[in-house]
Amino acid sequence: MTTSTLLAQLRAVLQLTNTEIQIAETRVAQARTEAVRAELTQNASNGRARADAIESTLRDLGGLPDVVGPLVGRTLALFKTLAEQAQPFDEALLGDLALEQQLLGRSKYIKALATAAKEPAAVTLADRLIKAHSATVEWLETVLAEDALGGPAALRRTPLQAAAGGAVKIVNAPASWSARGLDRALDAARSTPNRLGELLGRGAHASDIAARTLAASRDAALEAAEEVTREEGVDGVADAIHSARAAGGILEVDELPIADYDALNVSESVSAIKNLTDSSDIRTIVAFEEAHENRHGVVSAAQTRLASIAQDVISVD
Repeated sequence: MTTSTLLAQLRAVLQLTNTEIQIAETRVAQARTEAVRAELTQNASNGRARADAIESTLRDLGGLPDVVGPLVGRTLALFKTLAEQAQPFDEALLGDLALEQQLLGRSKYIKALATAAKEPAAVTLADRLIKAHSATVEWLETVLAEDALGGPAALRRTPLQAAAGGAVKIVNAPASWSARGLDRALDAARSTPNRLGELLGRGAHASDIAARTLAASRDAALEAAEEVTREEGVDGVADAIHSARAAGGILEVDELPIADYDALNVSESVSAIKNLTDSSDIRTIVAFEEAHENRHGVVSAAQTRLASIAQDVISVD
């Protein structure tokens, strides 16, 4: 009875492992930094090695791997990936975490079954699985904490996930903007300077002129709207606009949480980021960096700093 249950659990974990591999491969495109991209690629490779080890153990125990398992696992992962594009980012990550927690729980069950059946090779395999899935659970919990603290998380939202998350925020946001405040904001937006002449003077191409002019108008409009709404006393709306500007990397340099940030080189920027303690400040710096110089060493340092803060938040004393 114990051996047959052990074989059944190994087959179940093999199918889930194939799902895990597919998910790791699809997450590579969402990696914020090259280090995270390399980690996810390695995770997929490690998953394939674990799948091979599970198949080998199944054969050694006299069982046959389910030849349909890999196909089923990857198909389930594909459906999961497609379905979660309409979910907010945190729900997609919670789905990943649920998968890893199930793998961890089943791996512990396999160890108990293998111990009872006196199968030391299967016990060794279970220890390997427990170690791998414990590490992945911890990593996902940290990524979720990073997202809760305002990012920058190790993974980027897809455009659809960003839209879904934004829709949730809009539904939950108070709408108490006065009509007079709205009119003033629109008037201010219309009166923002047009940089078309400046761009033409620099000999920019027509498509570049159009894109940059629209961006300049948008940025100036948001800045004006924030100023007007704050003057109107609608601080909640003004704060939301400021957050949108920060998330888009379109704050002015003097609005950044690091003084004279635009004059800092990579090592100086990394050093300053290590002194930040507020997750929203880190998010603001990353958004600005990605929208301007996009120095990978700086972005990676910011993500590492936030991961440290997130781990402190979720740790239990």
